[in-house]
Amino acid sequence: MLKTRHITALLLLLTTVFIGTWGYVVLEHANLLDAFYMTIITLTTVGYKEVFPLGKWGRIFTIFIIFFGMGTVLYLAGSFTQMIIEGELRKILGRRKLENKIKSLRNHVIVCGFGRIGEVVSQEIRDHGSVDVVVIENDPKVLTKLEESGYLYIPGDATEEDCMMRAGIKWARGLITVLNSDANNVYITLTARNLNPDILIVARSSSPLSEKKLLQAGANKVISPHYLGGKRIAQILLRPTVAEFIDFALHDPDIELSLGEIPVRENSVLDRVTLLESGIRQRLDLIIVAIKKASGEMLFNPKSETVIEAGDTLIALGKKQNLAKLEKLGNPTSVG
Repeated sequence: MLKTRHITALLLLLTTVFIGTWGYVVLEHANLLDAFYMTIITLTTVGYKEVFPLGKWGRIFTIFIIFFGMGTVLYLAGSFTQMIIEGELRKILGRRKLENKIKSLRNHVIVCGFGRIGEVVSQEIRDHGSVDVVVIENDPKVLTKLEESGYLYIPGDATEEDCMMRAGIKWARGLITVLNSDANNVYITLTARNLNPDILIVARSSSPLSEKKLLQAGANKVISPHYLGGKRIAQILLRPTVAEFIDFALHDPDIELSLGEIPVRENSVLDRVTLLESGIRQRLDLIIVAIKKASGEMLFNPKSETVIEAGDTLIALGKKQNLAKLEKLGNPTSVG
């Protein structure tokens, strides 16, 4: 952005050109084009021969144009050079600060690709507020958008191991790859699983064949946007009230209801007690929709006498602040 000193330098240069042109017209009776040309070659010191013979006052005037004009040109050049250097320096320092922040992250999520799906995924995770997001993207236009939106990002190809390492793959809790190419998603999954065997990987797929390959490559979950979108449209038609309730309860920003998953640790007060004894419904006004047992078995709409055990994951519906309280009960050592 042009600052006052840059505008001042430009105005000085234009004023010098105007005075020089006008002076040659008045002093040497030159035509407008010749006077302008003489002024320009004098200011730029290119050394071309004079367009017209100069008299005594013309030479004195030329000396004045050289000294005053060169000072103006040098001031203008210095101002713009300073602007470019400052801009590049700010960009370098800003990028270094960003990379240092990424290096310090722990338990964050890496999103590969910031297309239509990647943007929605990143925004949803960021809106959640408890997990940091790092985006890997190589499109220059998208990188500008990421910077303007305040995302942490790594510029580069997500299929390259170096980009994964710079994004903190070793310390990340999850990776989501949503590139348009299934082949790239498979390669990213293989690389991520090799670099971090414990990371949770969610991959996008466009075909059943790719889904099998992604699972074999190490993805924990494979999502087909076309399949989910088709099912969603059908549900709106077949069960409009249910679809409306889900949208109302989970996606309406004015509603405080949310679904949460709460892991139960060994030191939890919920370990080895029944749902009724836990008082979750009575004290926290939460509905336990399901319990995922440590074995992987999913208990939907569990009975009041169902025993909660360490290693279980409670799927609860209710207000966010109450879900946070339940999370503290399930994992007393968790932060926040």
